[in-house]
Amino acid sequence: MKKQAEKDKLTALYERLSHDDERAGESVSIENQKRILEDYARKNGFTNIRHFTDDGIRGTTFKRPGLDAMLDEIRAGNVATVIIKDQSRIGRDVVEVGLLKRTFDEYHVRFIAANDNLDTANGFDIMSIFRDVINEWYVADTSRKIKAVFKSRMEKGLRCSGSVCYGYRASKEQKGELMLYHFS
Repeated sequence: MKKQAEKDKLTALYERLSHDDERAGESVSIENQKRILEDYARKNGFTNIRHFTDDGIRGTTFKRPGLDAMLDEIRAGNVATVIIKDQSRIGRDVVEVGLLKRTFDEYHVRFIAANDNLDTANGFDIMSIFRDVINEWYVADTSRKIKAVFKSRMEKGLRCSGSVCYGYRASKEQKGELMLYHFS
């Protein structure tokens, strides 16, 4: 009887992308993640799949509609397995990701990161902790690099945003330079 109840539970496929590609509808990356996860589920015998998606939401943010909906289903006892493309899709904060993994464990939800060869059915994987740390480090490192670029641009008197102040226009000759707009 328990075997049948488990079979009726959802296989949650979770996709996330931090930057929307401004395409109408879903991002290309989200479409690709869905295809990869559906192929993985089919090849490995997972059924009763349901997608939970967050398009255009950072991995450092943990209030996400798709993630929240998936967690609601988990807490309701409706999910047997969560499958993601790789660990960075679930999040890029080692503490928050650890809490999510604890929730999965508490509700007896199998957790799979397909491209990372992580499957909690195979027991504890110490490498998953290192991947979580690297995923968080990646955010901090990228932020540091972007700040350095902006600082350098500001020190050179170059603009740092896509918008142009009223009364100025972007120079056609010199990229990043502003020209005083002459009103006629």
